[in-house]
Amino acid sequence: MSKWINHVVIDVESDGPCPGLYNMISFALVSLADPARGFLGQVAPILDHGGIPEARAVSAITYEHQQAYAPPDKIMADARRWLAELTGGNRAIFWSDNPAYDWQFWNWYCHKYLGENPAGFSARRIGDLDAGRRGEPLNTNGWKKRRITPHTHNPLDDARGNAESLRWILAQMDVEL
Repeated sequence: MSKWINHVVIDVESDGPCPGLYNMISFALVSLADPARGFLGQVAPILDHGGIPEARAVSAITYEHQQAYAPPDKIMADARRWLAELTGGNRAIFWSDNPAYDWQFWNWYCHKYLGENPAGFSARRIGDLDAGRRGEPLNTNGWKKRRITPHTHNPLDDARGNAESLRWILAQMDVEL
């Protein structure tokens, strides 16, 4: 078993900049050890508005379409079970393109619907690791060209592509996966 089995890449789509005031539309969790293993959570809206139209347009999911998704308590419980199976019950370590965005939605929904976050209280930013590796602390986007799976704003595609890039970064650091 890979020592990286607890490492998970997350991506979130929403209709605004922060949880509680806006709806998380969907999220994906992808195993860093095996990017083919992923979980897609499509979450029914919790608020009675569709958020910021430009933000919603990124995912191309209408508010009306999102209303057909499963309730967040079910989806978050399913995600927790998936994580427990993946990690053998150990705490997951989350990576993201932008934890300030992705992590805040994940964390808020976990606490609201699960009472806890199975990944603890922190996340890691892929771009910062790569910028540090290259000695270019202000160039945090270079890693994105290493995605194999296209960036489509479907969170499963985006998390998978980010996991692929993170695996490339770690290989450049001679880290065994």
